[in-house]
Amino acid sequence: MDRKQCCVKLSVQPSRGLMDEKFIVLVQNVLPGSQLTVYAFYQCEGGHSWEAFAHYTANAAGTVSVSEDPSLGGTYSGVEPMGLMWSLRPVPGSKPGLRMRKMNVQTPMEVTVSVYQAHLTEGFVDQVPLAGVVVERWYMAPGVRRIPITEGGLTATLFLPSGPGPFPGLLDLWGGGGRLVEYRAALLASHGIASLALDYLTPQITKDTGKMVDTEYFEAAYRVLEQHPQILGSRIGMLGLSFGTSITFKLAVYSQAVKLRCAVCISGSHVQPIDGSMEQILVFLHKNSGKTRFNEDNHVIWRDLVLPIPTDPSLKVDVGRLQCPLLLVVGEDDQNWPAYESAMDIKEMMQRAGNDHLLTVLSYPNTGHLIEPPFTPFARASNFKTVTPPLQTVMVLWGGEMVAHSRAQEDAWRKTLVFLRENLYGGSNPGATSSSNL
Repeated sequence: MDRKQCCVKLSVQPSRGLMDEKFIVLVQNVLPGSQLTVYAFYQCEGGHSWEAFAHYTANAAGTVSVSEDPSLGGTYSGVEPMGLMWSLRPVPGSKPGLRMRKMNVQTPMEVTVSVYQAHLTEGFVDQVPLAGVVVERWYMAPGVRRIPITEGGLTATLFLPSGPGPFPGLLDLWGGGGRLVEYRAALLASHGIASLALDYLTPQITKDTGKMVDTEYFEAAYRVLEQHPQILGSRIGMLGLSFGTSITFKLAVYSQAVKLRCAVCISGSHVQPIDGSMEQILVFLHKNSGKTRFNEDNHVIWRDLVLPIPTDPSLKVDVGRLQCPLLLVVGEDDQNWPAYESAMDIKEMMQRAGNDHLLTVLSYPNTGHLIEPPFTPFARASNFKTVTPPLQTVMVLWGGEMVAHSRAQEDAWRKTLVFLRENLYGGSNPGATSSSNL
């Protein structure tokens, strides 16, 4: 190796930042024209290893800038400033069906970024890198407070932004996988919105009683936000993904106790028996399980379960009665829920009712079901444990194409934050910070 190559400098700035913040990767002091591989490695909490890599050619000054120079191959190609994050994939030999999710938001995601001589595609563990740095990616900004909530039988976590407040509030619901999933609420709090992550399918009260929760449970969660001294009780929104949208639609239209300033529904549907409990909604979906399809890899496709969209008004939430702004985020290749068909029907219903001025639809081609915060690694399919009988683990097809889906995640998150700020703050920003620098 040339003597100069020993002094290779690799920098990643910021080396400590939020998950939705871009970083700049710069390689310096290499021989002009030399072939290099920039490599990212991450070991997740479950002990699984993930990697991404890209091939570059150094310019005449002996530098590579990942933000400006095209990758010539690897897990992504072209100019992709954050490709090392969103193209992370399980290392060869990993068990199939993995999906990366950070369950402990109080620690950072630690990613090792390295640079290697030559264009490599495998065997990184056996090679000595020219240089390497560790990058910290956080869901919780400094000063964000994490408060477990068990009052009222709830299984929830409240994230309060840094500062005295008062802050607007948000009820954050994930989908049919259950568990208490905190990372999106933590990131929203890092942007100035007090967010309550809620487990509603597998909460402690259901484990204790064997009974599913109902509307009262969600109204109790809403009251935690409404009555908190650091939360603006009249400025509360709701965000649901997948089955969480079913609950969001139901509460937004029919609950007397829940008065939302706005609602965000990602990858879901308004189709449900409107007089039904949460358990009856799930029974309704299971009743249609004969419509389940499988692709050539035997991955489960559930999008047909509520298709065709019913014309019977008792089988879909009357969104014509909605009185708050609604943002729909839709992946047009969603293989899990018929999000696109549902969005079109919602639009038609609201036009007929004269409240379509409240509706914004973000619809993304070649985008799947799991529309997550920016730079979340893409999973076209993954293992999914059902939390209602029959209990089983299946490989579910979510859909999407990696590059298009990753672009959609970035765009949808930015527009979701704007939508939430506009509707929850109403143009003013009392006491909160949306700074993302760590």
